[in-house]
Amino acid sequence: MKKILIINGHPDQESYNFALAKAYEEGALSTGTKVDRINIRDLDFNPSLQFGYHKRTDLEPDLVDAIEKIKSADHLVWIFPLWWYSYPAIMKGFIDRTFLPGITYELVEGQALPKKLLKGKSARIIVTADSPSWYNKFFMKDPAIHSLKRGTLEFCGVSPVRVSYVASVKGSSEKFRSKWLERIGKMGRELF
Repeated sequence: MKKILIINGHPDQESYNFALAKAYEEGALSTGTKVDRINIRDLDFNPSLQFGYHKRTDLEPDLVDAIEKIKSADHLVWIFPLWWYSYPAIMKGFIDRTFLPGITYELVEGQALPKKLLKGKSARIIVTADSPSWYNKFFMKDPAIHSLKRGTLEFCGVSPVRVSYVASVKGSSEKFRSKWLERIGKMGRELF
């Protein structure tokens, strides 16, 4: 049975991101799939990589649990809002503290690229934004998507990584939001 982990990077539990996470989760659960969920906002951890990479900061229990969930999942679903063409600070801190050498990748002496410890996993990135997709893609060059997809997930071996860009959310109609909830629920049912 495929194991799915939903990681929600929005700090506000009343956000549309939480509704999208719920839609995906309900879709996946309807197939009998095992689903775990991490709402980063609920974790108790210091988001600062205090000593950089020269000394390991002790992992808080919530991060130890999150790392185990990431390692045991077959498919990772990341849901977050695009803020200043990046992701929320708490999500950046979560990545900095969990995607570490020896955990998600391993440095190999004499080689430019590391050993990828998350091979065999796939991912779906669901981004909500107020900027239209054409502006983010052609003018801004997809910085948050490239950072998470290529700079983090693929760097650690996760592939394929698919992206859904939900925009423009601000001022959107109930019809627009409902349509996306249905689409995300279908993704959950189809397990991709």
